[in-house]
Amino acid sequence: MEGVEAEGRTVNEATDKALTELGLRREDVTVEVLSEGRLRLLGFRGEPARVLVTPVASLAQPEAARESRLEAEEEEEYEDEDEEYEEDEEEGEEEEEEEEEGEEQPPELLRVEIDLDNPDVVTAVNVLEELLHLTGVEASVAPRAPETAGDGVGLIEAVLDVEGEDLGILIGRRGATLASLQYILNLIVSKKTQRRVAFGVDVDGYRRRREETLVTLAKRMASRVRATGRSVTLEPMPPNERRIVHIALANDPAVMTVSIGEGEERKVAITPTR
Repeated sequence: MEGVEAEGRTVNEATDKALTELGLRREDVTVEVLSEGRLRLLGFRGEPARVLVTPVASLAQPEAARESRLEAEEEEEYEDEDEEYEEDEEEGEEEEEEEEEGEEQPPELLRVEIDLDNPDVVTAVNVLEELLHLTGVEASVAPRAPETAGDGVGLIEAVLDVEGEDLGILIGRRGATLASLQYILNLIVSKKTQRRVAFGVDVDGYRRRREETLVTLAKRMASRVRATGRSVTLEPMPPNERRIVHIALANDPAVMTVSIGEGEERKVAITPTR
């Protein structure tokens, strides 16, 4: 099913129109804000809000998944969780921009087994081992099937676990070095295999620990939203981390999650279900 564009005075109104046309519910689609719109002011002509609403099932195509996966990823531990969110000050405030990521589908439905002897997997392992050798890092590399949202289940072909001692240099500040290593790996393997590939890289279980922290945070903030009836906005996150939050709360009937903002400032807002 193709996506539907719709207009309205606000993003929410435009989204509701598209949902009516598609005959779907909010949790069954992703929302991409094409224009936030401008209100009519002092006689000047306003501009309607425009959105593109796409059924989640339409986003599960392999090529779309691989392209989404290649976005830069970064990791950061939440050392002070009480400073990681901000509550909306006005109850009826419209979101400036919202996008339910096409990641709400439970990872269990997307999990697949991988052939560890697959030539592409073998190539990826060899390339990563060579990169580590060139940087003077002694570590082992073992491929496995992605299992969770943090692994990138449904989006990547395999996770390459790197194990060794003193590997903090491969992670870097906020996971920036790890994200760069993964990006370079996929570029090289794509060149060798003559097709776009998507492999994940984890170092000493760093990404798994990060995922557990994000899931705990998401559920705690959702509990706050249920108790207060007020929206909570988390700090800016890269795409893979926003996906973890979306999936963690996808089955909570009391709240919904949307992505707001642009670029590196894009973040997840947790709001009461209207």
